[in-house]
Amino acid sequence: MLAGCTPWPKELAETYSKQGYWQDITLWDVLHQAAEKWPSKTALVDGERRFTYQDLKEKSEQLAVHLSALGLKQQERVILQIPNMAEFLIVFYALIRIGVIPVMALRAHRYNEIRHFAAHAEAVAYFGPSRLKDFDYAAMAEEIRADCSSLRDILVVGQAAPGQISIDDLLASEAPSTHGDLPVLNPSEVALMLLSGGTTALPKMIPRTHNDYVLNNREASRLAGFDESTVFLAILPMGHNFTLGCPGVLGCFYRGGLVVLSPAMDADTVFGVIAREKVTVIPLTPPLIVQWLNAGVGERYDISSLQVVQHGGARVLPELRKRLRAQWRCASQEIYGTAEGMLCFVRLDDPEDIVLESSGAPMLDIDEIKVVDEEGHLLQDGEAGEMLARGPYTIRGYYNAPETNAQAFTTDGFYRMGDVVRKRGRYVYTEGRKKELINRGGEKISSEEVENLIIRHPDVAAVCLIALPDAVYGERACACVILHPDRNLTLAQLNAFLMEQRIAKFKLPERLEIVLEFPMSPAGKVLRRKLKEAIETLP
Repeated sequence: MLAGCTPWPKELAETYSKQGYWQDITLWDVLHQAAEKWPSKTALVDGERRFTYQDLKEKSEQLAVHLSALGLKQQERVILQIPNMAEFLIVFYALIRIGVIPVMALRAHRYNEIRHFAAHAEAVAYFGPSRLKDFDYAAMAEEIRADCSSLRDILVVGQAAPGQISIDDLLASEAPSTHGDLPVLNPSEVALMLLSGGTTALPKMIPRTHNDYVLNNREASRLAGFDESTVFLAILPMGHNFTLGCPGVLGCFYRGGLVVLSPAMDADTVFGVIAREKVTVIPLTPPLIVQWLNAGVGERYDISSLQVVQHGGARVLPELRKRLRAQWRCASQEIYGTAEGMLCFVRLDDPEDIVLESSGAPMLDIDEIKVVDEEGHLLQDGEAGEMLARGPYTIRGYYNAPETNAQAFTTDGFYRMGDVVRKRGRYVYTEGRKKELINRGGEKISSEEVENLIIRHPDVAAVCLIALPDAVYGERACACVILHPDRNLTLAQLNAFLMEQRIAKFKLPERLEIVLEFPMSPAGKVLRRKLKEAIETLP
């Protein structure tokens, strides 16, 4: 396995293979087999563009040859920041085909995050748009190339600047026939790197192998009821694990379904696409569900094709699940899990109380879960504690992060989920985060990362970022700040300063409270819960 990654113990790996969980096929093999089985079936719709399975395979392989000719090699890492468009999938599969590992960045990430990913992964190339709306991604990538010695190539969708490479031009040109055969891939090797929610500092890198991620896609799509008639609408970023493979786009391709990319996230656009393409399933986060139910947008369109709304990223309350089913006349399916692996599904045929209340049961019988107290002692069913998980698609360690791994994983390989849950049999009921992580509608904000940037402000003496409840997003960030004497600071000024630090906009505080002191423990730690309780009482 790639240096810096933690393999499964040999005996467990053998068990997972013998019992058929790992089938020794790659993500590329899945696409190749789909193209052989359904060559002329439409696989992907992106606006007016439609691609069959054969189209997707051929274009990806054509680009793979170009990328190989550029010098990209197996197990090298690259940054993939292309938004939801056909090129994302073509580039993704092209990289997979030659064994190059994409680090799955999000459109919202900026210099601070992308430079960290590039440096930590020793990325050799960046793939992104040239420009979207008012942001110049190509210029950002150029800055990072100047700062990061490993970064050789910048490839963009759109017009390439001098010294950069146009992906459009590569796709429009014939692949060089003089280049040798493409490499043979090892299914046990790392295929891609997802990003963690990041409870401390910047997100960590999650190495997913072909074997474990194919299993992830296969079994998640089974529990979601995907088949050849599935029409999957991708609204949330495909760089997210939820949209990419839980079951997501890759699970849909595994079953021979159709993936439709939404051109925008506003309700009228989305519901217009549902009506036009006869969408059967969409994955959503709670904020979108709340907004669209309140807007009554489903009543203005024919959404009779819609069978299932999957929800993840944060728990959807029972009353909201009831409203969803009643207004949109479809099933509600809670999916709880993590990019590190473990997935829990509410089954589509589960009893009513589980469908409304639970966050689901583990995807596989072989998945191991337990709930423990602060000292690591096993708790009984119904008692609240931290959930630990282990299994054939749950990683054993982050990439190149030995100190973090020592904290995030037990000595016997269980991943500490960081969530407080109650377990009843195999079903879990989530109650919130154990770690200091703000969950803004499924987007995870590390308090420490943002605090480290706020403290740079010349007027700020101390800062504590806390989560406050929000009716739409579940949680929003509030910056509690102690100022230097005779200084003033507004929320607009603070956020303007943070934007100069080039962080993603979703991480910006949405409330600022100037305080004189923080409640402290005898050990000198800020008592965040007491601070939060005090702030919540303010008008």
